[in-house]
Amino acid sequence: MSWAGPDDIFLSTSLATYLDKKLIVLLRDGRKLLGLLRSFDQFANVVLEGACERVIVGNLYCDIPLGLYVIRGENVVLIGEMDSEKEELPPHMTAVSAAEIKRAQKAEREATDLKGSMRKRMEFLDFD
Repeated sequence: MSWAGPDDIFLSTSLATYLDKKLIVLLRDGRKLLGLLRSFDQFANVVLEGACERVIVGNLYCDIPLGLYVIRGENVVLIGEMDSEKEELPPHMTAVSAAEIKRAQKAEREATDLKGSMRKRMEFLDFD
């Protein structure tokens, strides 16, 4: 018994339905890329035109332009279509420059490292 009828385009497993549409691609290293899908192959290698990397730190974000981008399929975790009629981000998000987002990333990384080192120093205290 088949669940998908001939008119069920949303249940397609082929990337062909996404050709020439704006997509978001989540990569294995956590990066998020946006762009128009121009080509793909059987290994999920994809070509994005007008690609940009969306970097989000807290309530700040920046779209860093990359141009034409080829992504190796083994690095792809998720591919999804962007709805052109809806707002991409919540209204509380603020667009900043690439330099500002890099500073915010560095500060976030340093805070995470400090938290990890503090936790390591406190291991001798057995709270269990």
